[in-house]
Amino acid sequence: MTKITINNLTKIYGNNPEKALELMDKGFSNSDIRQETKQVVGVRETSFTVDEGESFVIMGLSGSGKSTLLRCINMLIAPSRGEILIDGEDVTRVSGDRLMQLRRKKMSMIFQKFALLPNRRILDNVAYGLEIQNLTRNQRYEKAREAIAMVGLQEWEDAYPHSLSGGMQQRVGIARALATDPDILLMDEPFSALDPLIRQDMQDDLLALQQKLRKTIIFITHDLDEALKIGDNIALMKDGEIVQSGSPEDILLSPSSDYVARFVENINWTRALTASAVMVKPRVVMYPKDGPMMALRNMERHGISSLFVTDRSGGLIGYITAEDAYNAVENGIKQLDGIIQKDMPVSSPDTVLSDLLEIMANTKVPMAIVNESNELKGVLVRGSVIAGLAGSRREAGE
Repeated sequence: MTKITINNLTKIYGNNPEKALELMDKGFSNSDIRQETKQVVGVRETSFTVDEGESFVIMGLSGSGKSTLLRCINMLIAPSRGEILIDGEDVTRVSGDRLMQLRRKKMSMIFQKFALLPNRRILDNVAYGLEIQNLTRNQRYEKAREAIAMVGLQEWEDAYPHSLSGGMQQRVGIARALATDPDILLMDEPFSALDPLIRQDMQDDLLALQQKLRKTIIFITHDLDEALKIGDNIALMKDGEIVQSGSPEDILLSPSSDYVARFVENINWTRALTASAVMVKPRVVMYPKDGPMMALRNMERHGISSLFVTDRSGGLIGYITAEDAYNAVENGIKQLDGIIQKDMPVSSPDTVLSDLLEIMANTKVPMAIVNESNELKGVLVRGSVIAGLAGSRREAGE
C-alpha cells in the first residue's frame, strides 16, 4: 500500500518564485532561471511514491536537492508547487495545527548532527517528543525506556550526551524518533558524521530495527554503498531532479545515463549484488523416494558430486553426496531417505554476496537459495558467483 506520494514537487529559493516557475514551465534550465531571475531551483518537478514499510533512499552529490526534498516532506521547508500526500492527505494544504499533529505523531526526523539537548539526560532526551504530546511523566518514561532498549542503551539512561560516543549519540537520536511510534522516519544523512566502522554498525542496527518494526523510511545519503545496503528502492538526484529510480540492481545494472554510470563504476559488487542475481537453477533435484543409483547417474551426467533433495512442492529437505549414494548402492539401500544430509549452507535470494563469500569458501557443497516458504529457488556455486561478478562489471563498463 502506498504511504507517501510526491507529485511534481518544486522548491524555488528567492523572493520571486512565480517568475522562476514561469520560466521552468517554458523549459528553461536551472542555470538559465538563476541568470534571468536570481532565483535558485532547489527541487524541480519531482515525483515518486513510497510504499508502507519500505526503505526508500534518496542519494546524490552535495547540492543535488536531496535534503531540501526531505525537508519539504514534513514542511520544514515549504515547497513552491506540488503535492505531498501522506496516507492520501496533502500536507501542503493542511492547517498549522494539523501539520503540528502530523509532525508529532506520524513523522519523526533524525538529523546528521544528532541534535540532542546537552543539559538533559538520555532518558529525558528520548522522552522529549512525548513531553510535547503532554503525556504524563510515567507514560513518557515508560515509552522512552522501551525505545532506549531497542537501540541497546539501557545502561545509559541517566548519562548526558557529552559522555557518549558519536555512534551512541546517534542511537539516542533514533530512540527519540522511535519513542513516539511514528509511521514514517525521515533520516537526513544520519550516519555521515560517524567513523567508517561505527557507521557500518549503525547501518546494521538500522536494518535489524527495520526488520522488526517495518517503518516507512526515507533515508538521505551521498554514499552509494550505504544506499545499496539500506534501500529497497533508490532515487538518484542531480540538479534538483530525480534522474533514475528503482531497485538497487536496476541502478547498478541498467544506469540510465553517463551520470548514473559514473556513480556506480567503482562499486564493490560483492556488497551490491544479491544471491538472486548470480544464482543458477539446480540442474536436477532428487526426491526422498528416489534411489541412490538414479542419483549417481544424474551426478555423472551433469558432472557434479552432490544433489539437493526436495519434496514434490520444491521444499528443500537436504542434500546427498556421491560417496553416500555409492555406499547406499553397495549396501542394497534403494531409497534416499536414510542418507539425506541437512547441514548445507542456506540463504535467501536478497542476501548480498559479501555476506556469503566466507561461507562459500568453507563449504564443500553448493549453497541453497530458498524463499520464505523454504522452496529451493536456485544454487550458488563458486563458478556462478565469479561469472556473475564478471558479467556485472562488463555491463557497467559498456
